[in-house]
Amino acid sequence: MTTESDPSYPAHWEADVVLRDGGTARIRPITTEDAGRLVSFYEQVSDESKYYRFFAPYPRLSDRDVHRFTHHDYVDRVGLAATTGGEFIGTVRYDRIGSDGRSATGPSDEAEVAFLVQDAHQGRGVASALLEHIGAVARERGIRRFAAEVLPANNKMIKVFTDAGYQQKRSFEDGSVHLTLDLEPTAESLAVQRAREQRAEARSLQRLLAPGSVAVIGVSRSGGGVGAAALRNLRDSGFHGHLYAVNEEAATDLLDGVRAYRSVEAIGAPVDLAVVAVPADRVPQAVAACGAHGVQGLVVLSAGYGESGPAGLARQRELVRQVRSYGMRLIGPNAFGMINTAPEVGLNASLAPAPMPARGRIGLFTQSGAIGIALLSALLRRGEGLSSFVSAGNRADVSGNDILQYWYEDEATDVGLLYLETLGNPGKFTRLARRTAAVKPVVVAKGGRHTPAGHVVPGTRLPEATVSALLRQAGVIRVDTVTELVDVGLLLASQPLPAGPRIAILGNSESLGVLTYDACLAQGLRPLPPRDLTTAAAPDDFRGALAAALASDDCDAVIVTAIPWVGEHAPADALADALRDAVAAVPGKPVAVVHVELGELVEALSAARASLPRPVPPPPPAAPGAAGRPGTPAGPAASDPAAAPGPAATGARPPAATRIPAYPAGERAVKAVAEAVRYGQWRRALADSGQVPAYEDIDEAGAAAQLAALLADVDGGAVLTLDERAGRELLGRYGIRVLPTLPAPSPDAAARAAAVLGYPVALKTTAPHLRHRADLGGVRLDLTGEAELRRSYAELTGALGKPAELQPVVQSMVPRGVDTLVRSVIDPAAGAVLSFGLAGVPSELLGDTAHRLVPATDRDVAALIRSIRAAPLLFGWRGSDPVDTAALEELLLRLSRLVDDHPEVVGVSLEPVVVAAEGLSVLSAAVRVAHPPARGDRGPRTLPSY
Repeated sequence: MTTESDPSYPAHWEADVVLRDGGTARIRPITTEDAGRLVSFYEQVSDESKYYRFFAPYPRLSDRDVHRFTHHDYVDRVGLAATTGGEFIGTVRYDRIGSDGRSATGPSDEAEVAFLVQDAHQGRGVASALLEHIGAVARERGIRRFAAEVLPANNKMIKVFTDAGYQQKRSFEDGSVHLTLDLEPTAESLAVQRAREQRAEARSLQRLLAPGSVAVIGVSRSGGGVGAAALRNLRDSGFHGHLYAVNEEAATDLLDGVRAYRSVEAIGAPVDLAVVAVPADRVPQAVAACGAHGVQGLVVLSAGYGESGPAGLARQRELVRQVRSYGMRLIGPNAFGMINTAPEVGLNASLAPAPMPARGRIGLFTQSGAIGIALLSALLRRGEGLSSFVSAGNRADVSGNDILQYWYEDEATDVGLLYLETLGNPGKFTRLARRTAAVKPVVVAKGGRHTPAGHVVPGTRLPEATVSALLRQAGVIRVDTVTELVDVGLLLASQPLPAGPRIAILGNSESLGVLTYDACLAQGLRPLPPRDLTTAAAPDDFRGALAAALASDDCDAVIVTAIPWVGEHAPADALADALRDAVAAVPGKPVAVVHVELGELVEALSAARASLPRPVPPPPPAAPGAAGRPGTPAGPAASDPAAAPGPAATGARPPAATRIPAYPAGERAVKAVAEAVRYGQWRRALADSGQVPAYEDIDEAGAAAQLAALLADVDGGAVLTLDERAGRELLGRYGIRVLPTLPAPSPDAAARAAAVLGYPVALKTTAPHLRHRADLGGVRLDLTGEAELRRSYAELTGALGKPAELQPVVQSMVPRGVDTLVRSVIDPAAGAVLSFGLAGVPSELLGDTAHRLVPATDRDVAALIRSIRAAPLLFGWRGSDPVDTAALEELLLRLSRLVDDHPEVVGVSLEPVVVAAEGLSVLSAAVRVAHPPARGDRGPRTLPSY
């Protein structure tokens, strides 16, 4: 008997997934305890679907069938179920081909696969999700191919297989279609998987942000408290759907003017979204009622969860389990709520004290309610509206990753602003952010750089420098403060991207112009000499000067500075109109205004708004389907192929707004413009993002065989550090040559080693506490003869310790150059990260190290070596000879290929790498290997575990 408590039960196969319609399902192995669920599930499947599955009428499962379909060894016979509310909605299983799963030459690497999906849930992408997960299970168990038999009329199941993106063969045999799928992931299958993930997660957010009906659970009769505040905001926002209040002791039909009920069940009509504002100990009861009523999503405002300590964190995990068991999504707990300003929705399901924000082009996501209030207030003061706002609190389910998926398709959002305290899954975040940033700016202010102990949102283990580098690589605009978040967002939402870094500065204050000029230089921009219009300048003078600057071919953006007039006061409206007239006459370049004590100018400049197109709702789900194959319950469901990019993927922007952003300080305006310049450069570089070279001398198969042999006797979680010989051999298979060293446990051994290598040589200690510590005297270079070698040996051992402690080695001398370090490490959250810096003080003391995600392209590594502050030392600083950066780039690319091809390689450190005028030399290498995780970012779609 195999149960979920049995040690053989593969718990890591359990996963929550978002389906095509935005709902969720749980995928898990079928156990012997599922007999009743299987029978109930089969009874709800139509006769047609049963016929497609078994190729014959099959009205009910026999006891033998039930036993077979619930008893698995999780190796040769595996069954998975998709469940909602604890009940099966779909199943899939495979049986390894062969009488006992084995052939004469060993285990078969092919299995028969079959599906069955309940008719009511067909068309939701259940079969596609099950295929991804059973494929990952099969690969883990050494199965490389699936075989399936499908009736020709079962077009929808054929489509599930053909749209999966795997390499496949199809033939017609004995009245059925025979399909063979190669389960090795391909670029196409990965693209299909991620396109489905994007559409499903975007749809799940769209369902939350545009509900047809909302119930607020926990509205007090007195009109006070969180629930009543949320209800009033919903009522006053002009919500276009049905609104209900729930209070179990409601004695009237109305609460605060809204129809009231004692329970969700009593409403008697569909409820799409529930806002939960009851004490934490009563939330499970509310969730159960919502799940039974078919609610699609929850906003849990209640506190007392992860922010309150270990007991609260356990309560939070149980909340996520319960919510997902009903197929719902969760914002919160301890959430501040969400807003959708679409005219046809008018949703304010938040606790925001300010009025409903105006319609705008900015999407806003925060983890903190307090920061959310601050950002909403700052945008309101500066005349900016929003498309949507989500403040997710403890972020137990819906996170920044989900909002990125939503913004990617949302035509109403031109710019995404996020305040985050953790990236959760940095690898997935950077992947999604890169995709979104390719079509619209993504600006992130990240708190939690130094997370206090006990903080509800634990910080990532990645160094901050690595996080910043990965975000920049993904095109994310990272800012340091929430003030900068608003500053940059305002510019990007209202102005076109600058074509370059040349900045024109004009205004009626020479001093303010000079300060702005200095700020431009500090940000790496190329400012033109400021044009002083003098304090006597009138609005018409500003209009003419700005129009001339915009028409000039010598600048890419303009910053206007303005101080109060001396003498006769010109109205702020007149200056705002003059600036807008100039922008309208010569469009295409961004303009920012710096003002001093001209608060009314801010309001005047933000008064005019561009017309805002109504968002286009996503298309409805495809029609359901059914399917199967003989031999085991298999089943129906239509799969969706990888789709073209969403509506926003064209990168098209609406006509430039007549609103011009204004800033109270030149440094703030310049910072916003500089970020826009850098983002524009990143966008333009996407047209040629580079390629991963295919080196003909790489021995990928040999490396795989060597790694398999090395890890054969290594426990699953252990990390093995390779000895020098094995490390050199593995790296050599990828064309990375490590200069050999010979041990020198005595002076005589050192002399023999030098004779083998040839003079001149280096004598080095390799003891861990002295490794790479030339400053401690543990290295002697350019030893040209035996006498000098023996004398150096005596000095070394006399000063630092006995040979057994120092572990000295002899190595050939190499051409002089710049000492660098090259590393790659597998981070559990971000994946493989490639790092580069100069050896010694620059990287160790100053942290001058650059990072890129693997796989890296030729453009990535070229940018990598040029992005460290000490990079000039590689390119002929102060008259020195430039080093061979082409050889360095090739080394980085080869290392990137190694760790990308073989996830078993969890760490490589090459230090020092001496880069000379011609060629380079790797003097030392440390390689660590381990069994790769069963699942990764290339694995099947899954929500974060709880």
